[in-house]
Amino acid sequence: MEELIRILEEVRPDLDFDKEKTLIDSGVLDSFDIITMVGEINDTFGIEINVADLLPENFNSKETIWELIELKRKG
Repeated sequence: MEELIRILEEVRPDLDFDKEKTLIDSGVLDSFDIITMVGEINDTFGIEINVADLLPENFNSKETIWELIELKRKG
């Protein structure tokens, strides 16, 4: 989770990811933020987040992003 938080803070250092729970639903993150995060997450964790995974519910908080990473790691 520490690596994920590092990635999130690099992309959007202005956000408090501990408090944010509706990053997508409230429009806090835009498509460029998501694409940047996905590229870094894929490289860092050795996974492949694909277009079908780019759903708001997968990116609304650090917890939901972490759940997606764990799911992809398990294959």
